[in-house]
Amino acid sequence: MPEETDHHIGTRVREVRKRRGMSQRDLADAAGLSLSLIRKLEQGEKQSVRLETAHMIARALDVPTTRLVSEEPPAWHPPLLHDTWRGVVAALEAPPAQLPEEPTESGVSGALAGGRSLFAAEQYADLGRMLPALIRDVHGLGEGTSARRLRYQALSLCVSFLGQVRQYAAAAEAAQRAVDAATDQLDGGAAVVAQCQQMLRGGRLSDVADLATRWADDVEPRISRATPEQLTVWGGLQLRVGAAAVRDNRPGEAADAIRLAQIAAVRLGREHLGGPDHLRHFGPVTVTHQRAEHAAIQRRPDHVLRLHEAVRVWRPARGGGRSGRFRHLLDVADAHLRMHDDAACMNILYRIHDDAPQWLVAQRYAGDILERVLVQRRTLTPEMRDLADAVGVPV
Repeated sequence: MPEETDHHIGTRVREVRKRRGMSQRDLADAAGLSLSLIRKLEQGEKQSVRLETAHMIARALDVPTTRLVSEEPPAWHPPLLHDTWRGVVAALEAPPAQLPEEPTESGVSGALAGGRSLFAAEQYADLGRMLPALIRDVHGLGEGTSARRLRYQALSLCVSFLGQVRQYAAAAEAAQRAVDAATDQLDGGAAVVAQCQQMLRGGRLSDVADLATRWADDVEPRISRATPEQLTVWGGLQLRVGAAAVRDNRPGEAADAIRLAQIAAVRLGREHLGGPDHLRHFGPVTVTHQRAEHAAIQRRPDHVLRLHEAVRVWRPARGGGRSGRFRHLLDVADAHLRMHDDAACMNILYRIHDDAPQWLVAQRYAGDILERVLVQRRTLTPEMRDLADAVGVPV
């Protein structure tokens, strides 16, 4: 007796057919099967087929047969080449090497400036190729204060890069090294802000809350006399406390942390990029973005859209990147979708892809939003299919 597949095959056939831009008749003709069979499968009237039939459909759709018959959905993987980040991780893990030519502080400073420009422009592939040499050079500078400062900055750039390409464990380890290399408390606090962000992505909510709270207590400034640097680091730590609390279903603590961050942002009065390490972008708009993120986590799409209206016109701090803004726009896209406006949702996704394709393809959140749109649509436009392929939504 031929082996039969599970009852999920009709749904999976429909999903893949839409991605291929095929009609039911196109699929039936390509597979050599009846249109009636394809219709009954997709409508759930026929809940199983012979494995031979599944194979014929899979060939027509150009997917493995197991994509149609497996109990488990395909795993999402960001469409990033491994060599985008593997060399960076290897350089961080390698012991200091004997270099053929002794590096200079001026040379490392110039390389850092170039790396920051690549990060701000979301050119992650180019940044990933240049970082290993920067890591080797910065470790060859010695142990003086200025050399340690450059090492801190290089490690901070690695944290930013590795976080963007989803290597969260490596990013958290690089952040800890940046903390160790810091030459003052504010540098250490800024590195902890970044470290907590990577730990959040790894689900370490209690660890983030404890670490960020402890450092926030240590660096807490007197608001009336605080410098922009102090406000930026302390406010950033409060945002990490709030991010952990809202994800841990502790809304009261999350609201308290956001309120404290707002005090620092109001005192600051504008978006500020403290230091050259990309870890200290903070200000009133950043806090509003975080408020919207809290609302998105709490499934309050109407509140997300109201908050977005308040920061629709946005400019980053001079020298700052746009990744925080793009992350906020994903919350806005999600909110539009929850409000049943998939056209507005897709327009945001298209815009982000046009502006920062390398950033978008690394975002699991973007893939999740897009996949929800695709499931709801009876047919997909060529633009939707192209975006799904670019982002790596599984077929």
